[in-house]
Amino acid sequence: MKLVSPTLLRLSARSLQDCIYCIRRHTHQHAHLDLSHSNLPSPRLDYRSISENILYKSHNAFNRKSLLPVGTVQNVARLYNDFKALSSELNRKLASRNRITEEVKKTKDATVKQDAIEKAKSLKTEISELKVRVVELEEQLLQTALLLPNDTHPDTPIGPEEAAVTLSTHGPSPLPESLSRDHVRIAKSLNLLDLDAGSTVTGTSWYYLINEGALLELALINYSISIAMKHGFKPVIPPDVVKADVALRCGFQPRDKGDMQQMYHIASDSRKEHPELVLSGTAEIPLAGLFANKVVEESQLPLKVVAVGKAFRAEAGARGSDTRGLYRVHQFTKVELFAVASESQSSEIMEDMKNVQAEIISGLNVPFRILDMPTEELGASAYRKYDIEAWMPGRGKWGEVTSTSNCTDYQSRRLHIRYRPSSVSRASATDNQSESLERQSLPFAHTLNGTAAAIPRLIIALLENGARLSGDEVAGLDLPSALKPFWIDKLDKNPLKLRWI
Repeated sequence: MKLVSPTLLRLSARSLQDCIYCIRRHTHQHAHLDLSHSNLPSPRLDYRSISENILYKSHNAFNRKSLLPVGTVQNVARLYNDFKALSSELNRKLASRNRITEEVKKTKDATVKQDAIEKAKSLKTEISELKVRVVELEEQLLQTALLLPNDTHPDTPIGPEEAAVTLSTHGPSPLPESLSRDHVRIAKSLNLLDLDAGSTVTGTSWYYLINEGALLELALINYSISIAMKHGFKPVIPPDVVKADVALRCGFQPRDKGDMQQMYHIASDSRKEHPELVLSGTAEIPLAGLFANKVVEESQLPLKVVAVGKAFRAEAGARGSDTRGLYRVHQFTKVELFAVASESQSSEIMEDMKNVQAEIISGLNVPFRILDMPTEELGASAYRKYDIEAWMPGRGKWGEVTSTSNCTDYQSRRLHIRYRPSSVSRASATDNQSESLERQSLPFAHTLNGTAAAIPRLIIALLENGARLSGDEVAGLDLPSALKPFWIDKLDKNPLKLRWI
């Protein structure tokens, strides 16, 4: 039995009774991984580790507020033991059949041969039934274990969002809270945003960026990509449509969670068999898929990419006051960092990614802070997560503008992303079966992701901190000089009364 850190066994302040109520309420609301249309191998989860660490895995799920059916971890352990026992029985019968087959070939006694043939027939039926049971049990084991979240870093705070630990603060002193600095008011005054047209054309929480608002998005995209590339991230333009299978393997729930739909689904012809497709909630998903079912040489690690893509969030309109303006919308542009690393590299790569994000935000000349996020704020795949929040005086609160997560081998076990250690030479086998066995013995990589720029929220921070006011009127806008090299001049005779600072 592995030792468990006492830190990770602490329970959150929420009562056990409330937790059990939430777990039971959501027992049947988890997505099922449908492999029928998948061109990826079945996930390779570590059932042994789960079975040997039932107490830790249970408390870990509780601390993360994971909505699991009661007894999920215990069920994984039970199913795993049953699967091993049934597989052993199947192997014994297969060995018996092989011995009998050899006996039939060698014996010259007709009676003995006939008895052996009858035994072989009986074994054939038993083996067929056992194979069906093994496959069914393995599928049940997989679907149950897929519900479990990743493990959690020992230093991660326990509890809800309020338990986050501030690691550092940066930038100028925060401006006082002021309704005059509301980004919607500023954007309308400067003719940068049209929410009414977005509502007419698509619906609430959709928008148009217009005039210099559109130019500001383009400048932020290229600015953030340029910094990422300076730090060795290679540019990628990924698809914004992904298979639901891939999204699930990354730790996202494409299906509804309670009464809240998570992702937009693309309708397909019901008369044809197509894989289910969804609009990607983040470029992290197609970037993880870029490395799916691949083996990378350890000498090539880390692999680092930066992508610009559209993010689609079906649940954006269900967060109260956060739905005003650009803060929580259904579609937005996001520049995403992604890395594939070895187990020994991933902690260092996470710190490096955090520093890249801090460099990007620091150049925008807005107050920001870096947080170590608590257990209840971790997605299913995250082992540890840092957020960067910018001060937004018009909203009167800090707002998340980037996050970075170390997902360890959670995603790579589901997507089959492996690496070949430098000490292991490439297999000399020529047949596919030997190559497959060689791949299965290789370690799984660690994956990391981080937001380089969530464009609408950066626009909020820039407008609310950069607006020049004359009384309550907007007199102009100050933008950071770091964006000037990426600015397209100009639509008019400086209608923003723009200043570079």
